[in-house]
Parts: sequence; C-alpha cells; structure tokens
Amino acid sequence: MGGPRFSVVIPAYNEERWIGECLESLCRQDFTGGYEVIVVDNNCTDRTAEIARGYGATVVAEPTPGVCAARNRGTQAARGEIVVSTDADTVFDSGWLAGIDRRFRQSPERVAVAGPCRYPDGPWWGKVYVRVLFEGVHLTYQLTGRVGYVTATNIAFRKDAWTGYDVTGTQGADELGLLRELRSRGEVAFDRGNATSTSARRLAQGLTYNVVVSFLYYYALAVMLNRMAGRTVIGTAPCFRTDRAWPPARRYRARLVAIGWLVVAAAATVLTDRLIDS
Repeated sequence: MGGPRFSVVIPAYNEERWIGECLESLCRQDFTGGYEVIVVDNNCTDRTAEIARGYGATVVAEPTPGVCAARNRGTQAARGEIVVSTDADTVFDSGWLAGIDRRFRQSPERVAVAGPCRYPDGPWWGKVYVRVLFEGVHLTYQLTGRVGYVTATNIAFRKDAWTGYDVTGTQGADELGLLRELRSRGEVAFDRGNATSTSARRLAQGLTYNVVVSFLYYYALAVMLNRMAGRTVIGTAPCFRTDRAWPPARRYRARLVAIGWLVVAAAATVLTDRLIDS
C-alpha cells in the first residue's frame, strides 16, 4: 500500500505548553484522505514526546539542536506524498489540510503551496507586520506568479521535489533555502486564505528586539554568513518558552551584541569587496 497523502512535520524542543493544542487542532481536520503527524523530539527534557504519542503522533528523535536539523529529520521520516511543515505552537482551522489538498489538485505542475500565519494574541505591531508582509507576498504572486517569501509554519511541498534542508543553517534556512530549491523545480503557489495561527511569544521582547536581533541578526545575517561559510557561524536564536518579556537589562545586552555583529559583518563585506578589486 502507498503512504498517506500528507505528512505533517512538527519540530519540537520543550513544547509541552503548546503541543497539545496544536495536535488537537490537527485531529479536528475535515480532510477525508490519509495523513500522518510526525513530531521531532529535538532534545526535549519535558513531556513533549509523551503528549505527542498520546495524540497518536509518530515521534522521531534528532539530537542535533536547531530547527533545520529537526525539520530535516522529520521530512526524512515522512511517508506522505506531500510534506507539510509547521510548528508546535501553531493551531489550524478545520479546513486547513483540505485547503492545501485543493490547491495541489488544481495544478499537477505545482510542487508547493504556501500560506500566511497570524498572531491572534500578539501586539498591534505584530498583527500589522504579518498583514503587510503576507499581503505583499500575495500581491507579488498575483502580479508575477512568483512567491518571494514563505513561513516554515505554513508550507506544503511534494516530497519528491525535496533534496534536504541546509542543516548548516539555524533559522531562515528552513524557509529561504527551501523556497529557492522548490522554485527551481516547479510552481510554488500562495494561498492567502489558508492561514495558520501561531503563538506570539517571540514578539514579547518588543519591536526593537524582533527587528534588530531576531530578523537582522539571527535570520538575515545568519542565513548569509552560514551559507557563505558552509558551516554554522551564527547559532540558534534563544528559545522562548514563555510569553513574558525578558528583563530590560538582558534585552539591552542582546541588542548591543546584535548591533556589534552587524557592524562587524558590514565591515567584513566592505573589506572583502576591496580585496577583490585590488
């Protein structure tokens, strides 16, 4: 017999607070085809794996820390025709999988279907940010047929179009690297109406932290430097297991470190350009 239509892959590190609600919403899907849920235990020390097994999920272990290694392990274990990437702190409308299935069946050349995420309990600027971001992605897709950004919490792709995640990456490589590969293999569609709802815990540190530290340092700079070096230069971002903000002193130190790294990276880029020209 063949495998299921979908394999939903969920990387997890100490997610006992959120994983139950995530899996409960997957159990309520109205999709009538077969699907499996794979939770990747990425060195959990809490009850995440136990809770996942209680919901009937397949639990696989990945000892290498980091979301890219975890997604890679889960996708390798997937038996489904289509792999669906999401996160443990995310919940789904009952028609989510059926919506993904419908978009794939519209075009046999389609290798991936992406959708937006939202932060229903986030601060106002977080809600504005994702609205502007994904409206921009949607508009670009409508005008050009190209998807310029995907979130790893809401993307599905044919497994035979996937060759592996860049495990030297930390954050971002599971989105930007995957999108680059999929676009080279066929059509990637964007479904604005099929969103996921994700915890806003990462936004609790404030707008400045999320722009300077999370995006510029741990996302954009990390993707660039790790790809150039072919190894992990910038490691995994701090894990948030609470929706409370860090103490001001800790947030201040994190911003200074990130700004310092950005200055170093900019200087290194300028120096490299001059050496090439000399």
